[in-house]
Amino acid sequence: MSMPLRPPVTLKAARAKAGIAPGVPSPCISVCEMDEATASCKGCFRTLAEISQWSRLADADKLVVWQQIEARQQAAGAT
Repeated sequence: MSMPLRPPVTLKAARAKAGIAPGVPSPCISVCEMDEATASCKGCFRTLAEISQWSRLADADKLVVWQQIEARQQAAGAT
């Protein structure tokens, strides 16, 4: 069974949802299911390592993760 299409997670959308709060917002959209083929979350497109380390990352490192998320979304055709 395939999941319904949803808008891609983007840093711009996350910032808008967070009210442009200080820091880099989490890409989590509470769809926590790992895709075995890509080894990333079907909701936020992060790997388990990125998810587990998120709260300890510096903002610069979080922005790198966001770039990787957006690349994964493009590769998956989610954007």
